[in-house]
Amino acid sequence: MTGLGALIAEWRELFAWPWWLAALPLPLLARWLLPPARDASAALKVPFGARLDAVAAAGGRGLRGGGAGWLLWLAWALLCLAAARPQQLGDPIRPPQVGRGMMLALDLSGSMSEQDMTLGRRNVDRLTAAKAVLADFLDRRVGDRVGLVVFGNRAYVLAPLTLDRDTVRDQLGNSLVGLAGQETAIGEAVGLAVRRLRQLPERERVLILLTDGVNTPGTPDPMRAAQIARDEGVRVHTIAFGGDGVLTLFGVRLPTSGGAEVDEAALRRIADLTGGRFFRARDTAELAGIYAEIDRLEPVQREGKAVRPRLERYPWPLGAALALGLLAFAWPRRRPA
Repeated sequence: MTGLGALIAEWRELFAWPWWLAALPLPLLARWLLPPARDASAALKVPFGARLDAVAAAGGRGLRGGGAGWLLWLAWALLCLAAARPQQLGDPIRPPQVGRGMMLALDLSGSMSEQDMTLGRRNVDRLTAAKAVLADFLDRRVGDRVGLVVFGNRAYVLAPLTLDRDTVRDQLGNSLVGLAGQETAIGEAVGLAVRRLRQLPERERVLILLTDGVNTPGTPDPMRAAQIARDEGVRVHTIAFGGDGVLTLFGVRLPTSGGAEVDEAALRRIADLTGGRFFRARDTAELAGIYAEIDRLEPVQREGKAVRPRLERYPWPLGAALALGLLAFAWPRRRPA
């Protein structure tokens, strides 16, 4: 039974409908089993009637005869072969699976205007440095659905989850310090991002949170929002961003003047609770390295199961059957004396 099953499997690889091959002997059986017509006179006059009669007679009874008869038998065999839909397996293909659903949460509080970052040998504010690194990160996330949340006093969605990374990049470039207020509503940003990620499969939900401050009193508790994220299957990677002070012209680094220091302990707890990672970035180079590490933690594409496409080959025998039928119809015959 195993050998028969293997044989059937092999035929299934060669033909989509192999049972059509059983029709090959039908014309032969019909000529052998059906009684001959008693009246040889034509009941209906049709154009080319004499030619059709000559072609039919040339086949003989069974496989005898030659010329046009053999052509007709071969055309029938090719027609049955085409009906069985011969196929050929193509080269193996590994289609990429769907990438991540990723929300980027960016702090736009007043402290992000501190100019304690260096970008291209010039001093820039924190938001400018974060934009540059995030834009490069977006370039590498081909295949991901990416969205953008900004937060200050409140959290807002600037770009919903989309495959159009250019739109997300444009919204990121238009973000300004204070656009959402001067405070730091971390808990509200996490909660809003989690609600947006619910529409995606659970294992594909990722949030990257970048902030340089402490959650503002009176806003939703970040740890409560982290518990909701954990229950919803959202991994939260947190980035504590901010330098050690402003570098003056004399090489002296002065402490920043705005806001409280970043709450590293709270960000670490959020990441640990949700299965994410906590990172600390004190300059642009460290921030770029963090996003490169997140690239490795959250790969964009994974190779799917290899498949071999089936290439249809039935047009070849079908075309050959048509050509042989026309050739048999046009085959020259001897006229009776």
